[in-house]
Amino acid sequence: MGYKVHRLDLKMDKDRGKLETFLNGLKGEIISIVPNVKPTFQPMGATAKVNFVFIVEKVD
Repeated sequence: MGYKVHRLDLKMDKDRGKLETFLNGLKGEIISIVPNVKPTFQPMGATAKVNFVFIVEKVD
């Protein structure tokens, strides 16, 4: 038994289909999805964006 860590670069507002396709294509069991949350500052105030996710997959 082993694990694979995948990095998937995406823009959350545009790449929902990309994430769904990637997850459905995995052969192993998904253990965790870890987003990289990056703070951003805009004229209306501070916010945060996800620019990539790590997906941990359990493989046999």
